[in-house]
Amino acid sequence: MDAARVMRMMVGRLFEIFDETHQEQAIRMGSTLHHVLTMASMVEREAMVSVERPLIAGVLYSRLRMGMPLQCDATVQYALPKHKELLTYRDLEVKSPYNTYLHRGLPPGPICNPGASSIEAALYPEETECLYYVALGDGSHIFSRTKREHARAKVEARLNKQAMRRN
Repeated sequence: MDAARVMRMMVGRLFEIFDETHQEQAIRMGSTLHHVLTMASMVEREAMVSVERPLIAGVLYSRLRMGMPLQCDATVQYALPKHKELLTYRDLEVKSPYNTYLHRGLPPGPICNPGASSIEAALYPEETECLYYVALGDGSHIFSRTKREHARAKVEARLNKQAMRRN
């Protein structure tokens, strides 16, 4: 199968998922297909636990509204020349418009092909006061409202990951 045919199939499938109801919701949100798919792609890469997708989208939208950098690890992984599971502080400084640690707002475009549940989450995010989340290592996250809570959550996540490696 050639690349053009694969692309046509992907776009066709996208418009099966992203129907008129979704288009109307994007308009109500003051968004575009491009922005929704970009957000959905970040949710797709960040969320391993399906029920967390709307909450992750809610956190990212809250950060956007507040003018905070998104600080989405998945965008940094996308910007790196080679995929890495664990990012270093040096990785977070990679020069790329996709690096949401360095650049505020959405990245220039999607970082992957999002699934239906991530598109739904981007269109119907959970309302939340949380501004931070950190991965526990088992696919789930701890969500926090303040920097102080987030600092504690990062320690808990680090300890959890260390315990998982020992077992």
